[in-house]
Amino acid sequence: MIRRSTPTKDAVLNVLADSKKAMSQDAIMKKVSVNIDRATVYRVLNRFCEDGILHRIVAEDGKQYFAVCIKCEEKKLADHHFHFRCTKCETIECLPVAVQFSLEKGYSVESVNCILTGVCKDCA
Repeated sequence: MIRRSTPTKDAVLNVLADSKKAMSQDAIMKKVSVNIDRATVYRVLNRFCEDGILHRIVAEDGKQYFAVCIKCEEKKLADHHFHFRCTKCETIECLPVAVQFSLEKGYSVESVNCILTGVCKDCA
């Protein structure tokens, strides 16, 4: 489905594209250049996820992060890949490791959320 472009959508997407890392809704709202409410940002983020523009990363504490996965496109990462969250600098990045799993016959996987938590190479 082709959706129309709006200043709100453009502002949210520009913030995420410029950051080159996953961001929480709160972080996005602090950097967005237009005046928008929390519910609108949440709807925009969900639509971008539905349309495959962003992907959602849910950390172990339940907090959601959103990313334009530039690294995924550059490295041709699998749809189901790992993410790493640094406990020092709080960044979340995509890792070039595909998630491998097997299930009993009859199961159908629709999404995978795998996040590793620790200290990144920059903070080590």
